[in-house]
Amino acid sequence: MKQEVIHIDLGLIPYDKAWEFQEKLFKKNIDIKIAQRNGNEVDITKNYLITCQHPHVYTLGKSGNSENLLLKNEELNQINASFYKINRGGDITYHGPGQLVVYPIFDLDYFFSDIHRYMRYLEEAVIQTLSVFGIKGDRVEGATGVWLNENSINTRKICAMGVKCSRWVTMHGIGFNINSDLSYFSNIIPCGIQDKSVTSMKNELKKEVDFSLVQNVLLKKMSEIFDYEYVKNNLDVQIT
Repeated sequence: MKQEVIHIDLGLIPYDKAWEFQEKLFKKNIDIKIAQRNGNEVDITKNYLITCQHPHVYTLGKSGNSENLLLKNEELNQINASFYKINRGGDITYHGPGQLVVYPIFDLDYFFSDIHRYMRYLEEAVIQTLSVFGIKGDRVEGATGVWLNENSINTRKICAMGVKCSRWVTMHGIGFNINSDLSYFSNIIPCGIQDKSVTSMKNELKKEVDFSLVQNVLLKKMSEIFDYEYVKNNLDVQIT
């Protein structure tokens, strides 16, 4: 029997609101697992997949270097962008309209207890999605995410990834550049990498891309690669 995943599409939502919502679902699963370990009879954990877009925002992972943000607070205000230090892995990245953000809150005990394999599966879902649209995505050794033209002087990143995992429950996830305004990346050293550029599907295909279509393809690829099925959203945790 396949695992079940609840898909939640939040649309365009401020970063802090989506983060708070993630934390609620994440904590709910963690609390269940702690109770189970203590021998208490409780509900079972559930798997969630959140999709959304954010207004312009820069986020810095717990191991990141704040110097990779090249703007001061007043300059952030001038471009209508916000900044958050958060609890995922990785360095600094940008989210904004036109970028598909995906937050899987999975209990990996249902799948496999291997965070490296989990990251490779996320990459593979994006690589297979790009292939549907005629773009060849690649991995770069030692650099998480999905890239184009690996091992060349024109290597460019099209999808950034950073996750948190505790008791094999995940949160945070991927930022997949579809119709992103790439000028916002000039205000950071993306993921702390100085010698590679950033791109988007729009930039590569030289035209606006159907965002909903890309999202639907990625959702399908995720379900195939992780071998799960989507079920009705019957959440008892609400967005505030």
